[in-house]
Amino acid sequence: MKASVYIATSLDGFIARPDGAIDWLPVGESEPGVEDYGYREFMDSVDYLVMGRGTFEVVLSFGGEWPYGEKRLVVLSSRPVEIPDRLAGTVEWLSGSPQAVVDRLAERGAQHLYVDGGKTIQGFLAAGLIQHLTITRIPILIGEGLPLFGPVPHDIKLNHIETRSFANGLVQSRYEVAG
Repeated sequence: MKASVYIATSLDGFIARPDGAIDWLPVGESEPGVEDYGYREFMDSVDYLVMGRGTFEVVLSFGGEWPYGEKRLVVLSSRPVEIPDRLAGTVEWLSGSPQAVVDRLAERGAQHLYVDGGKTIQGFLAAGLIQHLTITRIPILIGEGLPLFGPVPHDIKLNHIETRSFANGLVQSRYEVAG
């Protein structure tokens, strides 16, 4: 099974403010005709999303239409997670190590996981379960916040696949975790 990360960071490496807010991210990117930075193609390639409770709660706070449609989503948490009734058919809560989660989803036939959320990404990376990373750097410094990366048990070598820059200043790099 393949597991990938597709995420944006501030230029100083944060995925959110200390309180989890992502108000510094560009808005309007999901409007028709607007550059989506490869997001739709990426989403079409995954069959499950895996995110931590904090990320799930941030996404829920957006209100409006659920951004992941009918895509299956697993919320990782050591405590039970309240799933809104409208999402009960596609969202579920699981507890366990990254490897246990991957094994469980593989038993269900999962082929490609989209791993999201700082702690979740860090845990899957440390366990050697991420194969691809797409990181889009937003040209803003927010000074403090929740970092994308944290301590790792050993060096994790990455192979650079490509880097693209966009007219609005965003820079997107794709990496493959070296075997």
